[in-house]
Amino acid sequence: METPSLRDRLRPLELLTISAVIGGFTGLVILYTTREWWLAGIGFGVAFILAVMMIALLALSAKPNADEREDLDEQNRTTH
Repeated sequence: METPSLRDRLRPLELLTISAVIGGFTGLVILYTTREWWLAGIGFGVAFILAVMMIALLALSAKPNADEREDLDEQNRTTH
């Protein structure tokens, strides 16, 4: 079994970073409009969680390419 590439290993970090940026933007907008830190924190948390969930659902809906199908078939052969 080959080790995953650096790009494959950093992919979850990329997705969490995108979610954090979305949450940070939402938190800043709420902070600037309300001047309430606790409300901005709640907005950040809600937006972060929703962004993670939406990105995960979109990733699940994508069809695997030929390399991914081959990798899945190889993993299925080794487990049975």
